[in-house]
Amino acid sequence: MRWFIFLPLAILVVLFMLSNPQSIELRLWPFDVAWTASASIAVLSIAAVAFLLGALIAWAAGLPARHRGRAAERRVSALEAEVKALNAAKQASDEKALTKA
Repeated sequence: MRWFIFLPLAILVVLFMLSNPQSIELRLWPFDVAWTASASIAVLSIAAVAFLLGALIAWAAGLPARHRGRAAERRVSALEAEVKALNAAKQASDEKALTKA
């Protein structure tokens, strides 16, 4: 299933790279640094950095939910242990009541 999504996108990326071989010069305003690369490499590099930045932001946004999920799992485990202990105590008291009767 992944290949149905990945393969057309990979073909589009290759076609984009083949269609844009001209060199461009990229500059960042406050710095006197220039980067010369083909247009396709420059655009794809910027897109990759933007994707990674977005993934980092999404991961950071999910931290509170993951923390709440782990806390809920710990609480569930504690409650399950408590229920198990109460059931064992009830069963023991029921057996004790049956042996007296």
